[in-house]
Amino acid sequence: MGGPEIHAFLSYLSNERSVSTSTHHQALCALLFLYKHVLKVELPWIDDLPKPSKPPRQPTVLTRQEIDRIFAQMDGVYLLIARLLYGTGMRLMECAQLRIKDIDFQRREITIRRGKGGKDRLTMLPLSLVQPLREQLAYAKSLYEVDRLNRRNGVMLPDALERKYPSAGTQWSWYWAFPSDHESTDPRTGIVRRHHLYEQTIQRAVKRAVLAAKLTKRASSHTFRHSFATHLIEAGYDIRTVQELLGHADVSTTIVYAHVLNKGGRGVSSPIDLPSSC
Repeated sequence: MGGPEIHAFLSYLSNERSVSTSTHHQALCALLFLYKHVLKVELPWIDDLPKPSKPPRQPTVLTRQEIDRIFAQMDGVYLLIARLLYGTGMRLMECAQLRIKDIDFQRREITIRRGKGGKDRLTMLPLSLVQPLREQLAYAKSLYEVDRLNRRNGVMLPDALERKYPSAGTQWSWYWAFPSDHESTDPRTGIVRRHHLYEQTIQRAVKRAVLAAKLTKRASSHTFRHSFATHLIEAGYDIRTVQELLGHADVSTTIVYAHVLNKGGRGVSSPIDLPSSC
């Protein structure tokens, strides 16, 4: 396939409505890799091609009653994680990778390290979750003491900290708040160590609870984050505050949750609900 052919092919993908945005990006990346790294051919015109954008989607938001129905179908550590996701607005991996040092019971704050975009941020620790979280950390401490007694490898540290502070991974402050009940092999290093709870295990627990609650909405662990933001705005908190709690770089990302202020289709009443003039 030569230059004109690839140009025509990508232009076709850009204009073909039956091709999804992800399919277009996948084809583009594959062709770029082929030409740049295999054929060693530069394509200077590639940046001028039209690129489809994802259409805006309204997030799924659960009512408080629907959330309570989901919680009623969960127990143990998965219930606590689900309540934290809704109560703090954390993303799933932010919660799964939470460390002891980032939980402040005195100030009732949780520091989220290296969230999306590599940024840190603060969120609240709900008062109703203080005691359950303390109990979870007591369980984590028991696993930590077993690990130290058996001289197991420390937990994984972010970035280059493991090289800079070799013993930090064995310290309690760096331990997982939600450790796995078994060790596993780190695929990147081959080191056998204890990791945090597997995110897909949490997702499956939420999915089972949603099915058991017999909800008509399609909900996942990320739906708790959408509901957190929406319910805060409903309660009267301003967009900027919600933006900071969610860790959005741009307020335009947060504004999507303001649709709750326009109930019933942009706040417009249906003509069937209007009083008759007759």
